Amino acid sequence: MLAFTFPGQGSQRAGMGASWVDHDSFELVAHASEVLDLDVAALLLDADQETLTRTENAQLATFVASLVVLDATERLGIEPAFCAGHSLGEYTALVATGALSLEEGLRLVQERGAAMQDAADQTAGSMLAVLGLDDDAVESACLRAEGDVWVANFNAPGQVTIAGAPEALERAAEIARGLGAKRVLAFPVGGAFHTPLMAPARDRLRKALAGTTFRGPEPVVVANVDARAHADPAEWPGLLSAQLCGPVRWRQSLAALHGAGARTFVELGPGGVLTGLAKRTLPAGEHHALAVAAPADLEALVDHLAGIARQAQATAEAVPTGAGFHLTERLVVSSATGPFSAEPAFTHLAPRIQVAARHAGQEPPPRPPAPVAVGDLIGRAGAQEIRSPFAGTLEGILVLEGERVVTGQPVAWLRVGEGAPDTQTSEEAPR
Repeated sequence: MLAFTFPGQGSQRAGMGASWVDHDSFELVAHASEVLDLDVAALLLDADQETLTRTENAQLATFVASLVVLDATERLGIEPAFCAGHSLGEYTALVATGALSLEEGLRLVQERGAAMQDAADQTAGSMLAVLGLDDDAVESACLRAEGDVWVANFNAPGQVTIAGAPEALERAAEIARGLGAKRVLAFPVGGAFHTPLMAPARDRLRKALAGTTFRGPEPVVVANVDARAHADPAEWPGLLSAQLCGPVRWRQSLAALHGAGARTFVELGPGGVLTGLAKRTLPAGEHHALAVAAPADLEALVDHLAGIARQAQATAEAVPTGAGFHLTERLVVSSATGPFSAEPAFTHLAPRIQVAARHAGQEPPPRPPAPVAVGDLIGRAGAQEIRSPFAGTLEGILVLEGERVVTGQPVAWLRVGEGAPDTQTSEEAPR
């Protein structure tokens, strides 16, 4: 099972968007610039590292860069079973799963970055990575420093980030070295994030969150605060607020994803920090982690997934076929890019109906399949029609109402039985 992970602040690099300029997915940058009335492309292409270290720039640039990579991956028809993001990356995960619209995500991230920058300007602070010391020892070092310093990130076994005021931070670092820390490294950020020093930013963020519409994520997102999957949209404002002043439990989140069945961890965005953390955290031989930061990385991802598919096919061919195997599945993919809307006759097959019922503690309503003929209208991407190239029964809609889809992204699936009309076309999607 596939998990998408999204990096946070600190992964930004000067010129990190350059390799994507000629890719179709870079059009998302122009849209982001229009929504925010800001030259986002300049941040991705022209800004130097000093400019990108400023929180208000780093967060927006990393967020948009990750969305470009996500868009390119989705254009290949690749979808995850789980999502998670590290700190800022949690917002990317929420957009990726339809819990936030792209536009709302952009505005939230811009406000979050500005609020955290203001808080950092009011109270000096920074972050350090402590290597080679267990969690309890690092927490002990912070307590013994007797000042404004706390654990900010539980990143991996033997890799914990602390944050706080400069004097207290240095005292904690010295104590950590005395307890056996192998190294203590500076972190390229401009504030003491995920600590109580961000309280002024939290108050400002809460107001922005209160004016934002959240939907149930599909698939679920594992939250930083408690390393648990949360499908209820009503929970996310509180989780994002708590995340700002509390530690990111990334090591625990990776363990939760692995425990739920995730075996391939794909980091989408600049850098490759999360890929390294996955390799350090998860059992060797029981997972595969890779990063997609540039267009060339997409080929490696496709090759890896193709290898999994070949292995699954070989396993399936070893199973005797019978009456239960006469039905085959087909995907209907979007023929355009834009917000998705299902045809009214098929809205009962959309995932939101099921998610809402579960949140209300009710049994999800039945989803009777609907007959579909070749050329039937399934829905729209913006104003463009999406029609089925197959005949059969429509079993489910794969995306949320209003979710932005891209050309080639699967939006629905059908079952096609023996004796059905000739359904194959030149645009047939993979089984």
